[in-house]
Amino acid sequence: MKNILSFIFLLLALSSFAQTKVSGYVKDTSGNPIPYVNVFFENSSEGTISDENGKFYLESNKTYSVLEFSFMGFENLKLPLEEKSTYNIEVQLKENSSELSEVIVYSGKTSKKNNPAVDILKKIWENKRENGIRKFDQYQFDKYEKLEFDLNTIDSSLINSRIFNGMAFIFDDLDTNNVTGKTYLPIFLNEAASKVYGSNVLDTEKEILLGNKNSGFNNNQNLIAFIKDLYADYNIYDNYLKFFSKSFVSPLSTTGVDNYNYVLTDSTYIKDKWCYNIVFYPRRKGELNFKGDFWVNDTTWAIKKINLSMSKGANINWVKDVYIEQEFDVLNDSVFLITKDLFMTDFSINKKEESRGVYGKRTTLYDNYIFDNPKGKAFYKYQPDVFNEQVYNRDDEFWTQNRQENLNKDERQVYKMLDTLQTVDAFKRLYNVGTILATGYWEQDGWDFGPVFSTFGYNEVEGIRLRIGGRTYFTQNDTWRLQGFLAYGFGDDKFKYGLSGKWMIDPKMRLIIAGGNRRDVEQLGASLTNTADVLGRNLASSSVLTVGSNTSLTNINLTSFSLSFEAFKNFNLRFEGNFKILESASDQFSLDYFSNPERTETKSVTEQVEISTVAQFSPGRETTGYGVERVTVNTDKYPEFLLNYTRGLGNITTSDFDYEKLQFYYRQPIQIGGFGKFVSSIEVGKTFGKVPLSLLDIVPGNQTLFSIQGTFPLLDFYDFVTDTYASVNFEHNFNGRFFSRIPFLRELDLREIISVRAVSGSISEENQLLNASFTNPILRAPDQEPYWSYSIGVDNIFRILRIDFHFRGNYNDIPGARKFGVTGGFGFSF
Repeated sequence: MKNILSFIFLLLALSSFAQTKVSGYVKDTSGNPIPYVNVFFENSSEGTISDENGKFYLESNKTYSVLEFSFMGFENLKLPLEEKSTYNIEVQLKENSSELSEVIVYSGKTSKKNNPAVDILKKIWENKRENGIRKFDQYQFDKYEKLEFDLNTIDSSLINSRIFNGMAFIFDDLDTNNVTGKTYLPIFLNEAASKVYGSNVLDTEKEILLGNKNSGFNNNQNLIAFIKDLYADYNIYDNYLKFFSKSFVSPLSTTGVDNYNYVLTDSTYIKDKWCYNIVFYPRRKGELNFKGDFWVNDTTWAIKKINLSMSKGANINWVKDVYIEQEFDVLNDSVFLITKDLFMTDFSINKKEESRGVYGKRTTLYDNYIFDNPKGKAFYKYQPDVFNEQVYNRDDEFWTQNRQENLNKDERQVYKMLDTLQTVDAFKRLYNVGTILATGYWEQDGWDFGPVFSTFGYNEVEGIRLRIGGRTYFTQNDTWRLQGFLAYGFGDDKFKYGLSGKWMIDPKMRLIIAGGNRRDVEQLGASLTNTADVLGRNLASSSVLTVGSNTSLTNINLTSFSLSFEAFKNFNLRFEGNFKILESASDQFSLDYFSNPERTETKSVTEQVEISTVAQFSPGRETTGYGVERVTVNTDKYPEFLLNYTRGLGNITTSDFDYEKLQFYYRQPIQIGGFGKFVSSIEVGKTFGKVPLSLLDIVPGNQTLFSIQGTFPLLDFYDFVTDTYASVNFEHNFNGRFFSRIPFLRELDLREIISVRAVSGSISEENQLLNASFTNPILRAPDQEPYWSYSIGVDNIFRILRIDFHFRGNYNDIPGARKFGVTGGFGFSF
């Protein structure tokens, strides 16, 4: 993710053009704050609502002289504005006694029955499939998207900070955010113009990028795609709005009445359409809900305008606030089409009101709708992406024609500011530090050193291990890449190395040839579906913190050549040939096998030639970059399928065994609405033919103190060995759904996790008899009954730590069996 996380790190580390600005509080005559009051400029559609504390902020690029306040049960108020900027005013609304006699005013938890707001909500549910572009068989429209990141809460202490020595010129132009009222500085801007085509008959959509422009990072598709994935598209009519890898309950959800309070507050004409105004707010704290309001038409029951703000206390990291605003226009008096979508996020290390952070703001505009102009299946069929440099280098004339709104002064300035900033040495140093922390590589011209975090390691065989490595890197669209490493173990007094290269011959098919050689120490007992990654290395063979002795390591000499191509989108086929030499790396661990039928002679080295066909399919995966290596954007959001057929060729050169191996792997993440995320994986495999221990399938153990995906945390390496196996792993993260209901735990934002693992397998008698190891390891398989264990975990401790408590289900009679264990891990997630 080169330059992606480094960009976010840089923004957090670094962590006026409006004509009318106003802020303040709305209270009743007793001095109590009034939440959800409509606040708007006179004779305009520009407005907001007050929050739970009666606080509001509003600004406009236009000049207004009167501010209006409206709330059911109170008299309307018009407040003259004598200056362009008026802050911290206190407004008092008088109760309207005649209106109060006719209207039920809701406070606290509202009723689910006999509530006019809920009755209107039911009308929205009944008609939501008949609104917008879903009403037509085919549709197309122009889409303009503007992504902006701003430093917020700018004050003198930040401006005078040593970190900005030599960069103070960036503070020359500051402005105030129109939602929060905080001072901010635009520091990144990305614009994209697209044409979108869709078919409701074929249930498919295609977006063609016509132009892209951003400040300071040129054609960095990785960065652009990462930011776009943060602000994934959503439909407010859906039951759940999914972004930041979370599912927020939509206020228009059919389950909304169980999650929100609804209050009918107002009704009026909006551009000759009579609309109702409904305020909504969460029933409970700590859940992924919103507060806000929407205007809905009284005949089509379509949304005219909606504002959503993330509820305080929502269990989400690094995000202090989320604000969404959508506007819709009327087509042919009946169909409401979205014209504007504003999505603003306040990223921050903590959620304190005064904390400094970064605003992320996406503005999407829609225009030129055309309907029922059919396109055939061939039009929507996937065509492999090929890099088009022109798309990222459009001239000013293109943007003049395709911008659906002009840039303001600050947005125009940010292009110039970022270009200047990248010539400043202080900025370059800061950027390099961020890159190392984010990617693990130290960038040089054409060559990156790293990964720097693999420089130091330790295991029982090598002792202290030092490693230096790197890769070629000119652009993210490199059609070839070389990488390698050199390592030395002070315990075994041996050098290790790895060298690999890959070259993309045909970008359209993504036809890639690759090859390399590696001589290293490896833990083969940490994965079932091993692939021939020449530079791959397990955490198990370099982890400093372990449970018990990790001596069951293997010296591996692997030479591999492969050819791969993308048959269709996200379906990759790879053909490879491997030659490997395997030998125990420790005198406390044996890979010996009998080399004659009489079982009187043994051999300790396995030499094997293999050919493999690997099919991988990841439907829904989004990638960026057009080179020989691509970056996955929507990590952990799509299913994975892998089918691997391997043929071991005996009697070729020095190859020892003739066999066949078939393996299948499937992983499926599922976001279950407000109940969190469920991830399941299945692995099955079988080896046909007689093979030694070094070529069998070892049920993956985990002797480290780290939680490692796909392993069994209470098994030691080589506890179970199979030639036929089936393994399942189920994990569910409730995202704090239950902890949020416990008062003393609610504020900690903890997340509860449960998981269950099981494996069943066998080893044939002929493979048992072939192996000459009688002590370490002892060949056993989970053939009496499936081995299983379960875990209870707590995630998001201090926002970065996860701890899992593991319990063994059976096979307690294995010598040294661990019945209970604890593992942990660190990570950054929303």
